[in-house]
Amino acid sequence: MLNILQNIKGDKAIWAIAALLALFSFLPVYSASSNLVYVVGSGTTVGYLVKHAILLFLGFGIIYGVHKIPTHFFKGLSMIALPIVLVLLVFVLAQGTSDGGTNDSRWIRLPFVGFGFQPSNLAAVVLMIYVARYFSKVRDVAITFKESIVPLWLPVFLVVVLILPANFSTAAIIFSMVLILCFLGGYPMKYLFGIVGTGVLCLTIFILTAKAFPDLFPNRVDTWMSRIDSFSNPEDTEANYQIEKAKIAIATGGIVGKGAGKSIQKNFLPQSSSDFIYAIIVEEYGLIGGFALMFFYLFLLFRIVVVANGATSIFSKLLVLGVGLPIVFQALINMAVAVELFPVTGQNLPLISSGGTSSWMTCLAIGIILSASNKSIAQEGTSAHDIDETNPLEILSGQL
Repeated sequence: MLNILQNIKGDKAIWAIAALLALFSFLPVYSASSNLVYVVGSGTTVGYLVKHAILLFLGFGIIYGVHKIPTHFFKGLSMIALPIVLVLLVFVLAQGTSDGGTNDSRWIRLPFVGFGFQPSNLAAVVLMIYVARYFSKVRDVAITFKESIVPLWLPVFLVVVLILPANFSTAAIIFSMVLILCFLGGYPMKYLFGIVGTGVLCLTIFILTAKAFPDLFPNRVDTWMSRIDSFSNPEDTEANYQIEKAKIAIATGGIVGKGAGKSIQKNFLPQSSSDFIYAIIVEEYGLIGGFALMFFYLFLLFRIVVVANGATSIFSKLLVLGVGLPIVFQALINMAVAVELFPVTGQNLPLISSGGTSSWMTCLAIGIILSASNKSIAQEGTSAHDIDETNPLEILSGQL
């Protein structure tokens, strides 16, 4: 163990943030899992705690292993992984199973280990690496829409379309992150506006098709519309039961909270250990705990920008932003849902929520960021063409 700690490289602040979030997660997960035990009647609190510990232990193993890989290796890996991801998305769309009582098919049950695997989480990371690779290849040439359709937008379209029927929120986040990465990578704004318009048109066609042929995508569009209606409707209804319980939990938490394990609303709030764990955290640790948790995610965002700013190649810069921004974005969405600033999305709180292998994909992304910050390997295999000697912030300032 001591030898492993001595071999840890990369940004120490990111290591510390990930470790602190993971260690803290045991308290709310253990507390909120009582809902599954005593209300749902499934498992034991210790069992859920052990499962969470195993997932995080393996997750940090992923971080350690990935952060030792030279960053330029991810270019080739994305080309190999993308077809595999597309096959997995097709499989899960056709034969996936529901998980945790949900009515959508987005999971692959891993044999022998009993964990559920969501290919969409892996697809998000792989696609961001692929997009970063694309812009590193075309950095010195004028980008035209026609020439970018097949190498850039076709893979993005396939991934988003395959995820959309079962998981609208994840598809929307992936599409939004790709647009941001394209903006940072220098893709012409006039083409980006066209892509956004095309995306809205395709979404409209999908909704109309699902409404006309409800057997194709049972319950999914109705679920989206119900969540949006509940969000826009100020009256308390059965449809926004989760949000009302989450707001009660936050309101009763006060400034300092009720104390660890003393939440009341965890017994009434569905998904209290995953999608709505932030509400339980605020109830038990108060606004102080809630703002402290938000601070750590924002500090993680700051360190991601620092690592991207210090990267030596355009690929590394875009890679760090591409896999790092979604972590913070997902965390902020989870918090916004709990306080009713955003419709219910089903997004977990990274490194905090209990659940399946989504935490592994977060750890994979963190490992990639640490790889880019690992100066001892960052320049291995980096050609002179890849080195960016200009101010890294010009990626953004040049677009504004």
